[in-house]
Amino acid sequence: MTEHEHDKTALTLVLGGTGKTGGRVAERLTARHRPVRIGSRSGEPPFDWADRASWAPALHGVTSAYLSFYPDLAVPGAADAIRSFTDLAVRHGVRRLVLLSGRGEEEAQLSEEVIMNSGVQWTIVRASWFNQNFSEGHLLDPVRGGELVLPVGDVGEPFVDTDDIADVAVAALTEDGHTGQLYEVTGPRLLTFAEAVGEIAAATGRDVRFRSVTIEEYAGMLAEYQLPADEVALLTYLFTEVLDGRNAHLGDGVERALARPARDFRDYARSTASTGVWAG
Repeated sequence: MTEHEHDKTALTLVLGGTGKTGGRVAERLTARHRPVRIGSRSGEPPFDWADRASWAPALHGVTSAYLSFYPDLAVPGAADAIRSFTDLAVRHGVRRLVLLSGRGEEEAQLSEEVIMNSGVQWTIVRASWFNQNFSEGHLLDPVRGGELVLPVGDVGEPFVDTDDIADVAVAALTEDGHTGQLYEVTGPRLLTFAEAVGEIAAATGRDVRFRSVTIEEYAGMLAEYQLPADEVALLTYLFTEVLDGRNAHLGDGVERALARPARDFRDYARSTASTGVWAG
């Protein structure tokens, strides 16, 4: 498939189309005048990973799809859901699949293998920890409150910007040359969580501190906030397993896919601070 006129009528399903990456992918496709179907519970028709009856209506007439799995490819049953959805998508005539995967997650690699063996054009976008977790996720309120408490030490993480992830995904969905590629997308440098919080403090001019706690203390804090047990389990997994140092190196996926450097965390912190979202 190439960027010819007849492909510009091709319908793309964007799963998680209201989320951190999916929302950006959908915006970019729309800006290119590409027909987009938002795959979310509020979509038309609605899509829900937990309701398999919603899958076929969402796939009707679709030729390419961006797969972002909720809540995370690391959760039990994720690979089975990806396999079932992929089989259904291929039967519905989907010819191109782009999967958002997690870096350093062994469970996520099971889902990657499903996509690789789908028999259609595929691209894997394997991402490190999102910059936007600090501004659009569960870390926003603690940053606003002036103290971020997490069960992570001095491990370096190459935080990646979701704008870069979306740019790579859209390139893979709309251009030639990305089929069969596994793009490991990261930012351009390693930062500890304490350093990342320091960048946010500098950008906002506010006193924002980072404090490291044990995983037991953290699980207790989450339970106090009455977070569902499965969410507590996922966050505990991400902090104990994925942030054990296995990802403390850079990937070149952004450069390979887009022929430009990845966005630095400092640029993200400055532009986000200017929106006022972190005001205390």
